[in-house]
Amino acid sequence: MPLTDKTHYIFDMDGALTRAVHDFDLMRTQLDLPPGRPILESIAACPANEQDALHKKLHTIEVHYAQQAKPQTHADTLLKRLCDAGHSLGILTRNDRELAELTLATCGLLDYFDTDHILGRDCSPPKPSPHGIQALLQAWRADRQHAVMVGDYKFDLEAGRAAGVTTVHLAVTGDFA
Repeated sequence: MPLTDKTHYIFDMDGALTRAVHDFDLMRTQLDLPPGRPILESIAACPANEQDALHKKLHTIEVHYAQQAKPQTHADTLLKRLCDAGHSLGILTRNDRELAELTLATCGLLDYFDTDHILGRDCSPPKPSPHGIQALLQAWRADRQHAVMVGDYKFDLEAGRAAGVTTVHLAVTGDFA
């Protein structure tokens, strides 16, 4: 089915709809986590008695980035066109829902999304798990062949492929990894 025939769009947020501002190396340093590993997985590998404090510190760091968020060029135009065409829109992010809503509001994009269709790590296992995509499809009563996952990172692509939806790599930096 051509992309133009899709009716349900699931977007990653940071780096896809918003400009990437996170300095993950600095964040790992601030959290005293090993370099080069995904932050959520690194926290999950820590002793259970340390994880809550790390998640709270991570949340504080992420609020800082959410307050600096800027939309990708033409994100507003794209979302408006999709909404005007009657398409379903959702967010699947490794942030929590509160941070996603703050980021989208900061960028002027929140009104395009039903908040029930903004899924973060507190709503669903984080990407690359396909669970969030499957949950959105179920909420929309949609078949996967009518859906698209749009993201800028390998976890977005892996989640989309695992869910069996069309997957679009948004390479805003020109890197085609």
